[in-house]
Amino acid sequence: MADANPAGDSAAARPNRRKVREGTVVSDAMQSTVVVAVVERVRHPRYGKIVQRTKRLHVHDAEGAAKVGDRVRVVETRPLSKLKRWRLAEVMERAR
Repeated sequence: MADANPAGDSAAARPNRRKVREGTVVSDAMQSTVVVAVVERVRHPRYGKIVQRTKRLHVHDAEGAAKVGDRVRVVETRPLSKLKRWRLAEVMERAR
């Protein structure tokens, strides 16, 4: 069967979009890395109660723009180190 995209157009060849998450910066002690806590609210499979699950993501922040308490948007990326698989997309709200 012939290839549907012989020209190799990267926009059409990549139907899956990168994951995007929003969270709060909880640590900026490392250089060019921040730790972002992402809270997910899910319904318990048996009891039906809404429970919060927190995931701590190591995020690449090359410019050092994010500080503790900032609300940020992060985007999935290729592995950058042992723990870093996300990069900073934007700082949505600064800490007060």
